[in-house]
Amino acid sequence: MQDEFERIAMLRKKLEEANKQYYELDQPRITDAEYDALMRELLDLEAKHPDRVTPDSPTQRVGGAVAKEYTKVRHLEPLLSLDNAFDPGDLREFDRRVSQVSASVEYVVELKIDGLTVALTYEDGLMVRGATRGDGSVGEDITANVKTMGSIPLRLNKTVPRLSVRGEGYMPKASFARLNQDREEEGQSTFANPRNAAAGSLRQLNSRITAERKLDYFAYQVLSAKELGLHNQIDVLTYLKEQGFVVNPEYKVFSNIEEVITYCELMAAERHRFPYDIDGLVIKVNEFDLQQELGFTAKSPRWAISYKFPAEQVETVIEDIIIRVGRTGVLTPTAALKAVSVAGSTVSRATLHNLDNIREKDIRIGDHVLLHKAGDVIPEVVRALPEKRTGEEKLFKMPDLCPECQSPVLREEGEAAYRCQSIICPAQQREGIIHFVSRDAMSIDGLGPAVVQQLLEAGLIKDAADLYSLTFDNLTPVERMGKKSAENLMKAIEDSKERGLAPLIFAMGIRHTGVKAGKILAQTFGSMEKLQEATLEDLQAIPDIGPAMAESLLQFFKLESTAQFLTKLSEAGVNMTAGTSTKSQIFAGKSIVVTGSLERWERREIETLIEEYGGKAASSVSKKTAFVIAGEKAGSKLVKAQGLGVPILTEEEFEEMIKH
Repeated sequence: MQDEFERIAMLRKKLEEANKQYYELDQPRITDAEYDALMRELLDLEAKHPDRVTPDSPTQRVGGAVAKEYTKVRHLEPLLSLDNAFDPGDLREFDRRVSQVSASVEYVVELKIDGLTVALTYEDGLMVRGATRGDGSVGEDITANVKTMGSIPLRLNKTVPRLSVRGEGYMPKASFARLNQDREEEGQSTFANPRNAAAGSLRQLNSRITAERKLDYFAYQVLSAKELGLHNQIDVLTYLKEQGFVVNPEYKVFSNIEEVITYCELMAAERHRFPYDIDGLVIKVNEFDLQQELGFTAKSPRWAISYKFPAEQVETVIEDIIIRVGRTGVLTPTAALKAVSVAGSTVSRATLHNLDNIREKDIRIGDHVLLHKAGDVIPEVVRALPEKRTGEEKLFKMPDLCPECQSPVLREEGEAAYRCQSIICPAQQREGIIHFVSRDAMSIDGLGPAVVQQLLEAGLIKDAADLYSLTFDNLTPVERMGKKSAENLMKAIEDSKERGLAPLIFAMGIRHTGVKAGKILAQTFGSMEKLQEATLEDLQAIPDIGPAMAESLLQFFKLESTAQFLTKLSEAGVNMTAGTSTKSQIFAGKSIVVTGSLERWERREIETLIEEYGGKAASSVSKKTAFVIAGEKAGSKLVKAQGLGVPILTEEEFEEMIKH
């Protein structure tokens, strides 16, 4: 049982990191197929252990985060994700659930465009706002960029007081090819695929850049459609066309699920014939009355499902296996491939994860291999093709010395990873600095990987603490670092000094110590000095700090290099205390649960408020829960609280409590 609990924790960590890379950074690190497999496993385990389901589990929310550079926009209704179907059996199961409510049903099937959701708002016939999906409840205001897209009408053909439309912003294949060609000629990095290019283009701060990239838009949904006299999805698509929107013409209507399955299989074979990327199909119940009767789960409608195309596979050759060193010293083997076209993009690299994976699949340098990809950024080597070996293939061996610094490489007992043992390894320092400046750490905008690399190569920094010694004159000679950029970066570095103890603990990259642990340690010890003095017993006495984390913290603070690093931070004026709250501690010792969709706060904001007033933002309801703050569409936690007699508060009532 404990093994399954640990597996749940590990899956959540992997999926949250994948969500961040995909939605926030537009730099996915795992394939969609890998993500789907992890998600399905987590769903199965949580179904088996419902008491382990937490509100922050990836299964309970739509991935994504709002970028700091943009104004936040709260959607009128949540932009929910869809459940996924991967084969005909999944579609038949979906149909079975629908048929329990109605024996007669029509399905509308639309192409699933591989782009990103854009929500549009019209008032008195004029387009007044365009927003990204964000986390489903709160998105980013990208109105200026949306207005550059010719396929989005700035004025409706027929004026209505208010209209909210959802659709998909995407980059056509021809625009993508031109963009990458131009970037290559200018010596810039190219985009991996049209989806990433579209995401990057729509999130540009300069709308002129967006205009140059020739994005398009397909509209597919109208909020409050029944109030406009629309009764089904076909009515909506017709209405959108009448109002001047571009609607994807490839939609079909079917009267039974077997016809839907046949069409899905046909489109999987024809997916590359379109001038844009598609990664599946969306199947919706046509009639709105039936949609309303079927309702919603916490994260998705019961009347729609996304059919994902099977991953594509091609054959290629592993020309070499190279090593990348990460911030924790882990050596990751990567296959250098004979370039091959798959799923609409050219692939020349694939991660091999670790030596165990290479041995298990018997992968050798020079092997013909089967490569698996489904429109994702990072492909996977499925298996070697030993029947095509010539005898010249070579077994791969992990190096004894780090390729970056020539220090010893060791594999710790019980781990799959091989690690460089040097704490001054340049690769680790580079990746460590990138982590140090990331959003949940010291949040220094303008210090991306390329700038960090330039600062290291110029000898301006050796570790993250050196960032606080940079001057304006240091920065201006850096390539593509103009005067304004240098000023902004200097301000961001200065501002980061007041981030406080919790982000700093996370920023230092201590093994096993994440964002939550940083907050717990900061609350417990109050200052870096007291944390440094903590014994193993002190650390293990904290309920949320496990043995591995406690030992890791102890060893980290024993290092002379850690003491030197912290001295540099102190001398630079970095705040290394948790600070003392000026707020009353009215919730001291109280466990408080937040559930449902909130209007006044984002989930993280209200949980921070609870902590600032002395309380604990808990993830599950029990007899010890002081009260529950319930928003719209609160589910099982609200029901459990009512059953236990736990007080239920609205957001307004909570706000009144903290005012006094």
